[in-house]
Amino acid sequence: MERWTTEAVRAKQKELLFPNVGTYFEQSLPIESGRGMYLRDLDGKEYLDFFAGILTVQVGHCHPRVTEAAIEQQRKLVHVSTLYPTVPQIQLAEKLVQIKPMKEPAKVFFTNSGTEANETAVTLAKEATGRTELVVLRHNYGGRGTLALSTMGVKQYRPRVQSEIAGVRYAHSPYCYRCDFDLKYPDCGVACAKDLKPLIESTTHGEIAAFLMETIQGVGGFITPPKEYFDIALPIIRKAGGLFIADEVQTAWGRTGGKWWGVEQFGAEPDILTSAKGMANGQPIGLTMAKASVADAGRYSQISTFGGSPVSMAASLATISVIEEEKLLFNSQMMGKALREGLEGLKERFQAIGDVRGMGLMQAIELVKDRGTKEPDVQGTSRILEGARKRGLLVGKGGTYNNALRIAPPLIVSKSQVDDALRILAEALEEALR
Repeated sequence: MERWTTEAVRAKQKELLFPNVGTYFEQSLPIESGRGMYLRDLDGKEYLDFFAGILTVQVGHCHPRVTEAAIEQQRKLVHVSTLYPTVPQIQLAEKLVQIKPMKEPAKVFFTNSGTEANETAVTLAKEATGRTELVVLRHNYGGRGTLALSTMGVKQYRPRVQSEIAGVRYAHSPYCYRCDFDLKYPDCGVACAKDLKPLIESTTHGEIAAFLMETIQGVGGFITPPKEYFDIALPIIRKAGGLFIADEVQTAWGRTGGKWWGVEQFGAEPDILTSAKGMANGQPIGLTMAKASVADAGRYSQISTFGGSPVSMAASLATISVIEEEKLLFNSQMMGKALREGLEGLKERFQAIGDVRGMGLMQAIELVKDRGTKEPDVQGTSRILEGARKRGLLVGKGGTYNNALRIAPPLIVSKSQVDDALRILAEALEEALR
């Protein structure tokens, strides 16, 4: 059997894959295997993974319970499409409506990704309300479909030429570190949320279909709203006849610590919720959950060839069981607190860290050249990313200005691993900012 080398994979990647497929580091890092908190490259080097495959490997790489559940289902039934209900699909749906963040009954539809989940949600909202205008946030990221690109608020992911979907309005993001109003929280009165009212009144017909919002803006750099944000924003949305779509593709499944859903941290109740990523620990899956009264308004026919895959359903059921049985909601809360305290300590040591933000095991640091001007330090961020990799730690990068490090390990992370990651980050910061 042919043995692949790092150089061969890099060369074939350049030859065979689209050139705009994003990868980290000056030279891409081919990965050979993973187990628990660790990844191994083709040269045999191990890395402590603090990005979890873009917040997807929720219970660790190749968790035995999840792997065995998928294999067992593979032996029994792999595919039939949504034309035929299956036991794993119904079992997962039943579990989801038990842990839903809505008070009233809910129904679900399964797809293959967060992109599809959001497309389904927006279509349903338009059908349910009879309206078409949609409010999203600046710095929003919702995937790669036409709708997602039409709601894209992160400039580097917007194609120069595309077919825009009409009726999308951009509200101010609750990006407190870079407030569009040049105000300071809490004295600002959460002006970004209050501005939804004049935005709707002046740029729409006065009534909207929905407000689509990532609970914490992921690709935007883990932008975390103030605790009062939803209490102010949602009454404005609902007065305008809009439904609240909570994009929980990154924030669900215990990621924010202590609760299943990110919106629960704010006491907010969505009309529609979307998720994917950590839901099945790496198997392709997408979820659109809606209040039953909203779901029942979808009078058009729809199917999904691969949505509701028995294998993905089985993997998701196993993932949720692991989170419950290993008490990972609690672990995410406790380890998230330790991680946050450590990052705040790094901010005290390094002037280049302008902001620390996030919730649970979804934390970010934003790098700047000067705390006064807040000029993004893009090059310094890349050097820190490289320095961490060199020392055996993988973290993510993001933000509209590409100057945020996104730190989000699997929920199984231990205190000693948090300490190791903080130590390596400190060393990488020291080296990169000399």
